[in-house]
Amino acid sequence: MLYSRRFLLLALAAVPACGFTPAYGPGGAAHGLRGAITVDAPNDEEGYHLVRRLEERLGAPTTGAYRLSASIAIGQDGLGITPDQDITRYRIRGELTWALRHLASDEIVADGRVRNFTAYSAPVFDDTRGSIAGNTVSVLTAERDARERLMIILADQLVARLIATAPDWQR
Repeated sequence: MLYSRRFLLLALAAVPACGFTPAYGPGGAAHGLRGAITVDAPNDEEGYHLVRRLEERLGAPTTGAYRLSASIAIGQDGLGITPDQDITRYRIRGELTWALRHLASDEIVADGRVRNFTAYSAPVFDDTRGSIAGNTVSVLTAERDARERLMIILADQLVARLIATAPDWQR
């Protein structure tokens, strides 16, 4: 127990020596980024979840020095297939193409694309019970939850990219 405390104290003491600075802290890569990005209004449910997560991570826009535009593309594939050709699992693929503009000049200062996926289970006809294991409501809920998770994943990837590249485009 004493050894682990010493290790923790030594590790904490070594962090400043390695040049680590908090991303949002003074001198950090994303200093001043919080509240500086206005995200375009969402057009659909997925867009709503994306904007909500971006504002959670980047803060509600206060200065509005930058505007973020994003385009979402979603696809769905059947993954798990039973011998009876029933699909038991679906994968939802998402691609987010984004562009960050400086509002004063309307110049694109950063852009890119992030991709990821998530999955959900679907009901299967149960021959032994003569019924479907699951119901339409549970499948629709599972799909909606998977789409929301995907938007959170894509938003987190985008925020990580913005933080990592902030010194290159931030004015």
